Amino acid sequence: MGGGTLCQRCTQPNLQLPGGVELDASRLFRDRMYQQHGLVHPIVRRKSSSEGRTSRDVLQAYIIDNKRFTDEDLKEIDDAINEINNYTDSYVNKTAELEWPLVNVSYLLYDQIMAQNASSIQTNGTVFDSRSPTYELFENNFITQLKLLRQMDIHITGPGTGQMYQTFLSDGSVMINIGGIRPRGLENSTEAYTSYLEQHMTSGTPYIKGLYYPINERQKGIKKDEVMKLIRQASQLILEGFSLPVNPRNNLAADGQLFVEMCEKDKEFCSLVTIRIPKTDFACLDFWTEDFVHEYRQWQLEGFTNDGRNISCPFNRSLLHELREKYEIQHKEVHH
Repeated sequence: MGGGTLCQRCTQPNLQLPGGVELDASRLFRDRMYQQHGLVHPIVRRKSSSEGRTSRDVLQAYIIDNKRFTDEDLKEIDDAINEINNYTDSYVNKTAELEWPLVNVSYLLYDQIMAQNASSIQTNGTVFDSRSPTYELFENNFITQLKLLRQMDIHITGPGTGQMYQTFLSDGSVMINIGGIRPRGLENSTEAYTSYLEQHMTSGTPYIKGLYYPINERQKGIKKDEVMKLIRQASQLILEGFSLPVNPRNNLAADGQLFVEMCEKDKEFCSLVTIRIPKTDFACLDFWTEDFVHEYRQWQLEGFTNDGRNISCPFNRSLLHELREKYEIQHKEVHH
């Protein structure tokens, strides 16, 4: 996926991971990674997330550590984990009717998931392999992480690196983007807005369902009740059976859906941010949906100044305002 000018964010008009849906590349990449690391690929569910599940299953949810979490956020998250786990512990061995699905929630730091020993795995090669038909793998940290990902039902993380793991989830899993706050340095100001960043990873993975922390609430900090609500919503969706594959557009947050519609209706803007040609200022390609939706820096009416040069990226501003209202995204002016 590269970085910076090497196409870290080669934005597509549909805000999808390129090839993830139409070429089934996300699934093929996932399955190949499991196979190449000597693991059976995740459970196949073809039409519904409920395939192979029962209403009394204990679903496994993991909240992934994120550098954007504040101390207050972590306390709210911990309280949510404890309340959901206490409910599960109370009902797991009972036959009483359940108000909520049973979920076990854990807090996870990927860099602490390490191989416990140097045991080896015998695995068969693939038609694309340059190695011998049968070769030996030694347990490593990534294999250990894949084993954990394979059993996850609900993956919960904020923006950034943690988003890159969702492609490895099993069919019929749920990815909860708990969001962050932008702009940096203004997190506690009235100018702050919700940021999900890598929505393209979720919309480009059609065998999972994406949920998002409420877009008009995240800038107020993470709250226990919202976290619990999202986890319970995810667990109900899984057991009731959401349809597979998921419509990619439904796997975007409100601002992501706004961008896709903006791209459909303002073709010049869409070309500006999705087609890399020499005359286009890189600031217009250095694109995050939330910055555009909230008219930050290069998207401000007056643009911004860098090394004495004004940088501004044109678009249909009245259309953006109309779509912000349609998708019920609250906005406050940010001037930088």
